[in-house]
Amino acid sequence: MIYPNLRLISHKLCPFVQRARIALAERDIPHELMFIDLADRPDWFLEISPTGQVPVLCVEGRPLFESTAIIEYVNDISGGSLHPEDLYERARNRAWVELASSTQMTLGALRAAQEEDAFEMHVATLRRRFNRLEQDLGDGPFFNGEDFALVDAAFAPVFRYLGVVDAANSLGLFDGLSKVNGWRTALAERPSVKHAVVEDYAERLVAFVTSKDTVLAHRLGAAPSNPA
Repeated sequence: MIYPNLRLISHKLCPFVQRARIALAERDIPHELMFIDLADRPDWFLEISPTGQVPVLCVEGRPLFESTAIIEYVNDISGGSLHPEDLYERARNRAWVELASSTQMTLGALRAAQEEDAFEMHVATLRRRFNRLEQDLGDGPFFNGEDFALVDAAFAPVFRYLGVVDAANSLGLFDGLSKVNGWRTALAERPSVKHAVVEDYAERLVAFVTSKDTVLAHRLGAAPSNPA
């Protein structure tokens, strides 16, 4: 199959970029990967990204921003589908992709929290979210069963992040959630998920989190330095 020339503009810690990399790998679509420094965004990048954020997928030089739009585009050009055939289930998957985005933003707020009360509020939000996921998941191994889907690509970075910053599950986010834990394991073993980050992702993430004066930084700083 002939694909357009694709360049994915990335940052080494961005979870939303991981979604795009997973989708591209799942559909075996050739592309160029380019990293930028979000602390020093090039002028050319600001000209093509309305949000100033990654990912941006350049399609024959034309920029496409927002990770959800990007993974849907990747799905559309692939000649297959990473969505269920049933229209209700497809819509339900898309709703959970949006919830994955919201969950990722909650993780960002958790990381930035400087007061214990705010930190615990975000922890409670995450616990409720994962408890609800437990109710909605089927028999696995993935969200829809045997077939890997875009919703799996959306949640994989969430679980990877928590696997690093809360490797011992000290926050209790997954306690008693057998289906969610099985899903996390299946995603972590998926080749497209494994290779969606740079090799030193865990070390980079820990270094980034602990460089801030936050509750999570203090907790990580007191923990053994062996991120998963």
